[in-house]
Amino acid sequence: MAGRTITRAQLGEAVYQEVGLSRNESAELVESVLNHIGESLGRGESVKISSFGSFSVRQKRQRIGRNPKTGEEVPILPRKVLVFRPSQLLKKRINEAKRSGTTS
Repeated sequence: MAGRTITRAQLGEAVYQEVGLSRNESAELVESVLNHIGESLGRGESVKISSFGSFSVRQKRQRIGRNPKTGEEVPILPRKVLVFRPSQLLKKRINEAKRSGTTS
């Protein structure tokens, strides 16, 4: 999977360019939004961002797995996992970018 990774700093810079807040205010805004999303997910709430997708936490039950080297059965403990479901609009945007050969 070749491509770029977008960082918090780049998100802050994008907010600075688009909205016109100072660089510090833009970085604080991005940080605040990400913290709010993380805290909401930590409380078990779903986060839905229109035209982007939804994040939710799902509980996985305990199950038996296998050590690939030894073949030994080992219990996999119950845990919570983060699930992201992209919106139809985001899926469409990604597929259009693939067809045109762009990744932006």
